[in-house]
Amino acid sequence: MKNRLKGRGSQTKTKNPFLKYHYEVEDDIYCDVPIELNQRTTFMIDTPHKIMNKVESEDIPLSYSLNVYQGCEHGCVYCYARNTHEYWELSAGLDFEQKIFVRHNAPDLLRKTFEQKNWKPTPFMLSGNTDCYQPAERTFKLTRQILEICLAYKHPVSIITKNSLILRDIDILQDLAALRLVHVNISLTTLDDTLRQHLEPRTSTAEKRLKVIYQLSRQKIPVQVMVAPIIPGLNSYEIPAIIQKAADAGALGAEYTIVRLNGSIATIFTDWIRKTYPDLADKVLRQIAECHNGTLSDYRPGLRLKGSGKIAEMIQYIVRVAIDKYMKDRKMPEYDLTLFSVPSKTNVQLKLF
Repeated sequence: MKNRLKGRGSQTKTKNPFLKYHYEVEDDIYCDVPIELNQRTTFMIDTPHKIMNKVESEDIPLSYSLNVYQGCEHGCVYCYARNTHEYWELSAGLDFEQKIFVRHNAPDLLRKTFEQKNWKPTPFMLSGNTDCYQPAERTFKLTRQILEICLAYKHPVSIITKNSLILRDIDILQDLAALRLVHVNISLTTLDDTLRQHLEPRTSTAEKRLKVIYQLSRQKIPVQVMVAPIIPGLNSYEIPAIIQKAADAGALGAEYTIVRLNGSIATIFTDWIRKTYPDLADKVLRQIAECHNGTLSDYRPGLRLKGSGKIAEMIQYIVRVAIDKYMKDRKMPEYDLTLFSVPSKTNVQLKLF
């Protein structure tokens, strides 16, 4: 525990498989200036040519996702999005948490997407890769602009976040909800704040997330809880309590995933749990592998998010029983796809005054 980097999830810079050369930090008695791993977060401008991503996976219910940030300061150890940082010649470990790309032109690209002649309204996930309400959003306000555009065009959107910053935009969410154009998914991994601080160090506490569910529900904004990821042997025993507390706060449903450690995430998570919970490490890693056909990684369509085997079946059963007990007869409302329209230039100009 003494060797852990405070405030960071990943405790290492992993090797990038796309790079021929890499450097490793070692103790060196001849080095006059130590290399500092735990650097401050830096932000870089990214200017993509398109912002809506086509999702071609039977595991994901929505057809598109939109990400305004690449990299995430939340620092969740298990985050599947870490591997995408390697395409930028960066590390999936600390670089993912410390070097954040900001897609400043995302709002303009979204307008252009909606105004394409062949575009048909379909709910998209905001974000789906990295959290759209991560700390950077306080400064850049890109997520708020995306929601304002969805409201102007009356386009449906689904949000997933674990940050209480979403309450800043409750005014827009209310308007979207009144038109049945928004679903909110609050990710809640654990009720144990000590575990949260180690597992996802820069996220909102469980208490704040439950308050988010409560506040959204009071304003008739449809919200459900994402019990994700479930890590066998670490937080799996909390499933019933999480669903019960989310139901008490007003959640209309619950979904779950079982953690999978693809690519460099396996190295990051293994390093983290051996440093943070050494007594549990072997048990947790073994049970994760039992859910994924004997490996930490899982690329099987239809199974990679829910797993297979006895442990995965037990988790599925516990989730189903908890939902039946605490959320029976609740469900998220259907989206209204009939309202979509492109605002006229005159209306847009009038709103500037």
